[in-house]
Amino acid sequence: MTQAKAIARTVRIAPRKVRLVVDLIRGKQIGEAVAILRHTPKAASPVVEKVLKSAVANAEHNYELDVNNLVVSEIFVDEGPTLKRFRPRAQGRASAINKRTSHITIVVSEKKEV
Repeated sequence: MTQAKAIARTVRIAPRKVRLVVDLIRGKQIGEAVAILRHTPKAASPVVEKVLKSAVANAEHNYELDVNNLVVSEIFVDEGPTLKRFRPRAQGRASAINKRTSHITIVVSEKKEV
C-alpha cells in the first residue's frame, strides 16, 4: 500500500496542545479532516492543516494517488528541542520557563476497498 507523508519540524507549540488537535483527525478522510481542522479554535489547527495539505500534495504529485480516496493513516506529534528561558521572580530569584516545540508527522494512504 502506497503512503505519502509530510513532517513539520520545530513548530513553536507545545506537543501536548498539538496532540489535542491531532487526535480529532486520526483515521479520517481528507475532506472531513480539513473540515474539522477549519472549525477547531486551537492555535495548532492551521499548522496541522498545512502539514495535512502538504502530505496530500506529496501523495498526488509523487505517487499519483487519488485524492478522493486518501485517509489519514498515521498522525503523531513528537517533542522537538525545548527553548529554555528564565523569568525573574520575587526576592531576586529566577524560575525556569520551558518553551516547548513539536515535530508533527502525517502519513496519508489510500483507503482499502471493502
